[in-house]
Formats: sequence, structure tokens, C-alpha cells
Amino acid sequence: EQQMLAIGRALMARPTLLVLDEPSMGLAPKIVEMIFCTIQDLSHSGVTILLVEQNARAALKIADRGYVLETGKMVLQGSADELLVDDDVKRAYLGKDYGDFLDERNQ
Repeated sequence: EQQMLAIGRALMARPTLLVLDEPSMGLAPKIVEMIFCTIQDLSHSGVTILLVEQNARAALKIADRGYVLETGKMVLQGSADELLVDDDVKRAYLGKDYGDFLDERNQ
């Protein structure tokens, strides 16, 4: 609720850019789902979103582009779709079985 309230307060100014730093941190999975649905709705309404998020899977599912940082340096970049299927990203951030999950889901 605190995160949703913070997003709501930020939206009162009708921003064209919204910067979010770890909006899912410490939240229950159902609340995380709500937060990411809200972020996606905002993006579809024309608000540019800059999202810093450790939950790579959730972030890439709603992103257009992604940038992977390690120790403050960009090590990978690409479209969200490219990063979701990148072997290095899957291994490091999504878990080794994520590719199998995607294959099963898309059949």
C-alpha cells in the first residue's frame, strides 16, 4: 500500500517520466503483481518509466528495453524480449530453468 501511495502521489503532478527504484522490494507476491500491472498501465498511457529492479523477470516482462548492470557497469543491453532469452541473463538472473518454463508456456 505504501508503494502504491507513493506512485499515486508522484502521478498527481502528471509526469512524463517516472523513476522507480526497487518498487517490489519486500512486498508480498500479490502486491508485487499489482505494482507491476500499475507500472505497465502507466507505460501504456504514455508515461516513460525508468525502473531499477532486482526482480529481473518481472521487470523484463513489462519493459521495452533492459540494461544489466554489474558493479556499476553496464554489461548487457537489448530489448526485453532479447534479454529474456539471453543465456547469460537466464543463468545469472532468471534461473537456469526459466527458458524451459517459457518454452512450455508458449506451446
